[in-house]
Amino acid sequence: MGYRVAVVGATGNVGREMLSILAERGFPADEVIAIASSRSVGREVTFGDKTLKCKDLQHFDFTGVDFAFMSAGGTISEKWAPKIGAQGCIVIDNSSAWRYHQDVPLIVPEVNAHVLDSYMAKNDRMNIIANPNCSTAQLVVALKPLHDFAKIKRIVVSTYQSVSGSGKEASDELWNQTKGVFVTDLPTPSVFTKQIAFNVIPHIDVFMEDGYTKEEWKVLAETKKMLDPKIKVTCTAVRVPVFVGHSEAVNIEFENEITADEARDILREAPGVAVIDSREDGGYITPVEAAGEDATYVSRIREDATVENGLNIWIVSDNLRKGAALNTIQIAECIIERGLMEKAA
Repeated sequence: MGYRVAVVGATGNVGREMLSILAERGFPADEVIAIASSRSVGREVTFGDKTLKCKDLQHFDFTGVDFAFMSAGGTISEKWAPKIGAQGCIVIDNSSAWRYHQDVPLIVPEVNAHVLDSYMAKNDRMNIIANPNCSTAQLVVALKPLHDFAKIKRIVVSTYQSVSGSGKEASDELWNQTKGVFVTDLPTPSVFTKQIAFNVIPHIDVFMEDGYTKEEWKVLAETKKMLDPKIKVTCTAVRVPVFVGHSEAVNIEFENEITADEARDILREAPGVAVIDSREDGGYITPVEAAGEDATYVSRIREDATVENGLNIWIVSDNLRKGAALNTIQIAECIIERGLMEKAA
């Protein structure tokens, strides 16, 4: 007997990716249920070679469902995740709604899977597990093995984030503006604050009082929660005219000595990491090659001579997969593999 699984937000970019990855990985599910808002009831989505019709979140009974993979936005998650969890279903949420809640674990399996052991052993757990921000997920996958070896003191992160991180309308805006530059009049920006085609925008999410954006704060807060609260983190998050795949230039300062060669060897052995690092033309990864792939790719590993025990690395990953849908499903797989739950009645 397999598990009963619901995908909440099944018509969105990440929801569709979740359905695709569940099928690809042969997740042990006897039943997969597509769930969306009332306006999408009856809409068809693809799961492997099957077609599923979306059911209404408002009227769906989650009793007997083992996992609910949620990617319906923070407002929906705030309202519905506790209700679903109260019915005995494990909610793995892709929004930012629960990431900073003290009673909700924030998980990247390659980094802190052990946290699930104590959480699932609690009788009073909320049955909610948070998925990190897409840019943080790939970052900590690469940083964890290096931190274990030489202890990270400080990181400076510059992100180059694709438009798919803002949803389908954002991807459509890049497409329409790109066509508009050459074929028609350039459309007025609506999703983004400025033209995104052939441009970069140093602004993701809302501005905070200190001048940082919420996206930049997420990288700081989530890295500390998952990796080490003592690490100092500063970030500049930039939206770039790429459809899929987030990139990051990361400067790392360690407490202990570590060479570029040592870092390269460590990362080659690290779970979830693929090193593409040849010091020649094309000897590095870009978002185009990472799209559709599960790995977190690391390139341009080199020593920083301006600080003691410093390295620079380049990280690229498919933000819809490891940054969202894949990591969500890996959390469920981790729970199953560790024998941390029984199937719902």
